[in-house]
Amino acid sequence: MKLRIKGSSVRMRVTKSEMDKFAKEGLVEELVEFGTTTLAYRLQRSDAATMTATFADNVLTVYMPADKADEWARTEKVGYEHNMDTGDGKKLYLLLEKDFKCLDETHENQDDNYDNPAAILYNMQKQ
Repeated sequence: MKLRIKGSSVRMRVTKSEMDKFAKEGLVEELVEFGTTTLAYRLQRSDAATMTATFADNVLTVYMPADKADEWARTEKVGYEHNMDTGDGKKLYLLLEKDFKCLDETHENQDDNYDNPAAILYNMQKQ
């Protein structure tokens, strides 16, 4: 699972095997070791009506409503987004996406990524 944080936005991208695990268990988690400190980030199924996020004890959790989680796992839908109210008129933008294979060359192993729907057009334009 990839995590991107920029300003007041959080984006997570999940691979096919992570999506399978999320569909079965309702939770996917990654750990980043910083010496004696660990950052955990997770995607978790929730009974809430909208996506929410929390950050406590070095754990960032994005909660996805169960109905949307089920739909996401069984369809071609790319992702979900939500602007979460954090109080005082501020918002946190949340974006969950399936992780597609890159169109350009990359050194990253992408075997577990979703096929990029733009790949056919991209490859035709390169010829």
